[in-house]
Amino acid sequence: MNTEETELEMKEPENQVSDLKDPKDPDQQAAADPDATEADVSQADLDQEEQEKQPMTGAPCAGEQEEEKEKNGSVKVKILEETEEKFTGLNKEELLRVAGTPGWIRTRWALLFVFWLGWLGMLVGAVLIILQAPGCRELPPTNWWNHGPLYQIGKVQVFTDLHNLRGVEQKMNSLSQLKVKGLVLGPIHVAPRDDAMGLRFEEISPEAGNLEQFKGFIHAAHKNGISVVLDLTPNYLGLSGPWFSSSSVTNVAERLKSALVFWLNEGVDGIQLSAVEDVANMVPSLWADIRAIVQNRTDKNPSARVLIGVTKSSSAQNVSDLLSYTGVDLLISNVLTYGKNYTTNYAEAIQDLYSSHSQTKLAWSLGGRAEGHLASLVSRAQVKLHQLLLLTLPGTPVFNYGDEIGLMDEATKFPKMLWDPEKELNGTLQEEQSERLSYRSFFCSASELRSKALSLLHGDWVLLFNSSSSLVYLRVWDQSDRYLAAFNWAEEEVVFQLSGSVVPRHGAVVLSTNSSALPEDGSVDLNNLQLGPGQAALIKLPSSG
Repeated sequence: MNTEETELEMKEPENQVSDLKDPKDPDQQAAADPDATEADVSQADLDQEEQEKQPMTGAPCAGEQEEEKEKNGSVKVKILEETEEKFTGLNKEELLRVAGTPGWIRTRWALLFVFWLGWLGMLVGAVLIILQAPGCRELPPTNWWNHGPLYQIGKVQVFTDLHNLRGVEQKMNSLSQLKVKGLVLGPIHVAPRDDAMGLRFEEISPEAGNLEQFKGFIHAAHKNGISVVLDLTPNYLGLSGPWFSSSSVTNVAERLKSALVFWLNEGVDGIQLSAVEDVANMVPSLWADIRAIVQNRTDKNPSARVLIGVTKSSSAQNVSDLLSYTGVDLLISNVLTYGKNYTTNYAEAIQDLYSSHSQTKLAWSLGGRAEGHLASLVSRAQVKLHQLLLLTLPGTPVFNYGDEIGLMDEATKFPKMLWDPEKELNGTLQEEQSERLSYRSFFCSASELRSKALSLLHGDWVLLFNSSSSLVYLRVWDQSDRYLAAFNWAEEEVVFQLSGSVVPRHGAVVLSTNSSALPEDGSVDLNNLQLGPGQAALIKLPSSG
């Protein structure tokens, strides 16, 4: 080693040069020794180049190099490996500096424009979809009596063991299970047979109860969501006619007006009158007053009250005319009279009334105070069939007490109501007891379905098929599920082929009077719908919308 090189190496420890400086770097050597000559620097460069040209295979091992350096007094140099730095984003100051640059401002405006353009595009698309989609049909205006069946209790004394209004109050929970919307009570006022002078509208017959019991009954009914209609037919026990005679109509109608005000103030939700055509024809001005008292709403009575008329007419045309000129809210009639070719008459009567009046004014009944109970007018095997018929027609179904269990008339048209079959039917067959419970269960199911399904509440009535022994119709409302009702009154099986442009190939059985033949919730082929004797079924179809 020459003198200059040894001198340079010895000076580095004396001057405490940093470990990071390369002792063989000419620039560093010159900076470390300002007295070094240009020749010295050049010689150091040559020595370095000479070392780099040495082959790697001839280099001493690491231990030998370290030992040699230590012997010559050289300094160990540690070179730190560079580590890769990860990008952690811009800090707040850097973001603020970037945010104000022209490029970023242009980018923000471009993104904002794209956002609003996309938003407007989605808005326009949604509007177009709404405009092109079929609109929902507006529900018709209805009142409480359009939302469920009416239940007539013509004689309070036979309805419970208590034989009075208190007993009826105690049965309110059971009545609410039937999903009835209104009770038609009585008549219960004092009215001696065929004695117009003894008529006292505002006094309750002692056999039925008293005013305090009536108030308790009204309260219990309203608490259960059931309205009360009071039958105020004047001569309900006599034989000379509902209004006694033609000569007494004016006097009786005039006395009725004050009685209406009295009972409406006691909380009743409507009035029922028989032979309304007699009053409307004989004393039209008094009839107009009667209508106004019941139907007009006041600040004291803002809720709608129903005026129900009763007629013995069985002609659809006569019933239609009565509905028009009497102006009653509902008219109970005998258009569904059970007789020869009754099913053909059913279809004709329903079609005539449905085409002439809003279904909110139609009422359907089989039986009543004068006619008796459903099970006495039809065979016991077809009680469910007629329950289903009344509960699926377009209008308000009206039932007599006990029709839900197949109660039959005996010596009187006011048989005792049976509440506990196992207790009341001692000595009867277990099969008959089960049958009564089956009637009630079917009634409850059909009534509850009617209260929920829009097609059954408001739907159009479409006649699909009828003959002397069978009837099929469809109830349709807008985009709701449709319901097909099929009935067979014949003593033999009938097969319907119904599928086509209006009816799909298959439907789902909702209710069946013979669950073994047509199980509920099962699928049925509507091009081969088989109904046994006295059988009926209600089938749900998907919406056509």
